[in-house]
Amino acid sequence: MNLPFSPCSSVGISANYTNSASGYSKFSIKPTCKAGCSLLKSSKKSPSLNVQNHKSFSRNIQIAHHRRHSIWACSQVGAAGSDPLLNKVSQFKDAFWRFLRPHTIRGTALGSVSLVTRALVENPNLIRWPLFLKAFSGLLALICGNGYIVGINQIYDVGIDKVNKPYLPIAAGDLSERSAWFMVLLLAVVGLLIVGMNFGPFITGLYCLGLFLGTIYSVPPFRMKRYPVIAFLIIATVRGFLLNYGVYYATRAALGLSFEWRFQISTLATKLGVRNIAFLGSGLLLINYIGSILVAIYMPQAFKRSLMVAAHLILAVSLTFQTWLLERANFTKDAISSFYRFIWNLFYAEYIIFPFI
Repeated sequence: MNLPFSPCSSVGISANYTNSASGYSKFSIKPTCKAGCSLLKSSKKSPSLNVQNHKSFSRNIQIAHHRRHSIWACSQVGAAGSDPLLNKVSQFKDAFWRFLRPHTIRGTALGSVSLVTRALVENPNLIRWPLFLKAFSGLLALICGNGYIVGINQIYDVGIDKVNKPYLPIAAGDLSERSAWFMVLLLAVVGLLIVGMNFGPFITGLYCLGLFLGTIYSVPPFRMKRYPVIAFLIIATVRGFLLNYGVYYATRAALGLSFEWRFQISTLATKLGVRNIAFLGSGLLLINYIGSILVAIYMPQAFKRSLMVAAHLILAVSLTFQTWLLERANFTKDAISSFYRFIWNLFYAEYIIFPFI
């Protein structure tokens, strides 16, 4: 018996009946399904079955056909038998994205866009379309440098990450160390080429300094991350000075302007740890916010007072509340992770309001 699908289908069911020596019929079904989603309809004619025994079984088959039941058979064989190459590409894309540490990319991208926007807002008459292409290439170079720094840190922190961050691709076994080395070296070379061809020797020197600091932060025998003060200074230099100064300088240079020092508030990324470190970090950020409010009050000619005061008051209150929640949760792992994400949101918030204050 063959139950064929509609013409658009490539799915069929083959049923064979044979008589055994014992007088009982053997019933076997062999599905042949290639792909697709088709409408299976039973045949209007009764099948010709060579069944001598069990007439009731044959009669049931005929009744079932005369009722003209329609069966929707939706097969997703493509998902089960998908191309292995496509699977490998998809897995590599996921591992590579996790390898780049997306939350650090967001900070780098947002900071760069904010600083470029500020420079353009100050000089709208100098804006030209080619500048946007150059700005995009600069952002790509910064993402490459960021990827190199966080990537080389993962290569030398595999043992630690298997305990603290097992979801990272090298620690999880989703990315080999050899592939990781290839990617970090490629990111460094691409970033240097972009900067060298577009932004001149001074910015290229700053870019190389950032890569150097990121290297000695993680790579033995230096491994400066072992020393809290030095590690803090490296992070502050790369994230606080080189990123802000370098991007703003490069933008003004592209506009044909010389660099000018401005009053600006820098928010430093805070690493969470035990209770006293959490309170120390919160306290430093709170001092920044209070200082911003006081500067706006006493220097209205430099900042937009209403926005500066209101925004930093909201951030200060939010920080105090989140720190209270962290202590109330007794510094559990989930609470620390939530607070860590909140600190990053404060970091993003500063860049968002920066062009308008």
